[in-house]
Amino acid sequence: MKRVEIFKTNVCKYREAQQIVTTLLGLFSAYKINFDLDDDENILRIESSQSEIDASRVMKQMFDWGYECERIV
Repeated sequence: MKRVEIFKTNVCKYREAQQIVTTLLGLFSAYKINFDLDDDENILRIESSQSEIDASRVMKQMFDWGYECERIV
């Protein structure tokens, strides 16, 4: 079963988004991760078909890096 989590962020630069995706993939290799910076909410989208998505860990990691990250339900 495919699981999806969507987060509102304050990431606005494509280079930062690429670095975040690369680093998050190192921590969560089972996830598919991307940003939609054309959206007003600078969406971080995470998909997983193998396991539950640890949304709280993703948000904590983003906060630790100095970014805002809020789960959209």
